[in-house]
Order: sequence, then C-alpha cells, then structure tokens
Amino acid sequence: MLQVAVIGYSGPIDRSPVLELTQICRQVGKALAERGDVLITGGRDGVMELVSESASSNGGKVLGILPSNDEGNDHNQIKIRTGMDFALRSLIISKSADVVISIGGEAGTLLEILSSYSYGRPVILMKGTGGWTDRILPVMIEGRYLDNRRTVEIRQAQDMAQLLECLEEAENGKV
Repeated sequence: MLQVAVIGYSGPIDRSPVLELTQICRQVGKALAERGDVLITGGRDGVMELVSESASSNGGKVLGILPSNDEGNDHNQIKIRTGMDFALRSLIISKSADVVISIGGEAGTLLEILSSYSYGRPVILMKGTGGWTDRILPVMIEGRYLDNRRTVEIRQAQDMAQLLECLEEAENGKV
C-alpha cells in the first residue's frame, strides 16, 4: 500500500481543461482504490475532486490536505485543514506522498512537481493531459531528471497500464 498524491488542475469539473480529463481521473481514482493505496490530494475541486470521487466510490481511502479554511470537496474522507496558503499546503502534500501522479495543472502543480522531486518522491507524469505535466518534459535532463543531482527519476505514463507498472515499481522500491 502506498500513499499516492494526485496533483493537477483545479477548477470546475464541468469546464475545460478539467472536463476533458474526467475519464483519466476516474480511472486513476478507481485504480488506486483497487490497489488499496491511500489517495492524497489538495482536497478541492478539479482533478482532485474527480479522482477523489472515483476512489471513494470504489472503496478507496481519500485524504484531503486543504489550504486556509477551505472545506474541500465532499469526497474527502479525512480532511486536514492546514490554515496555510496554497503553496505551503502543497509542500505538505509532496512530503506526505510515497509517489506523486501529475495530471495537467498550472503553477500550483508545477510547485508540487518540483517539491516532490526535491523531497525525493517519485513523480509520474500522465502524458497528454496538458498543463505543466506536459510542459515540463522538454526541460528534463535525459528525459528523467529536473537537475544534475538526479534526486529521483520522473516517470512518464502514456496510459493506465504504464501508470500501474510505475506504481508497482514504486511499491517494490524499484523507482
């Protein structure tokens, strides 16, 4: 069992760019629930809400680490109300995860990718989901690292089969 953070776009789930990612978010949530992993998110809307809803409805455990006094979405089974701004809250998400999955995302997601890498947490980028998940690829060293320290490998998954393979490797300490 892993503690898996899923990061990505926030915003209304019925509007672009989140709407186009509904299927992949639901697949990721279901897969984490079936594996018995604990899902960690920022607990709010967007990708966080879609993955949390799917994980929860499939019997998974959902932990939302919330900024400020935000109450988050209805699918958080456990809510950590940090009282912190978004950036500081993001550091808690990165530090708490065994592995991080990135789906799309803007500046907050970029911060979470960078902090996860800095903390030595494996990051899996769901390719083709847009935002910083895809934009970061051209600047990576050897297509796997964010700097010359090569702290931890950043993986890329094209589909759910590759994502599950990456999670299995992370669980077995091969990442």
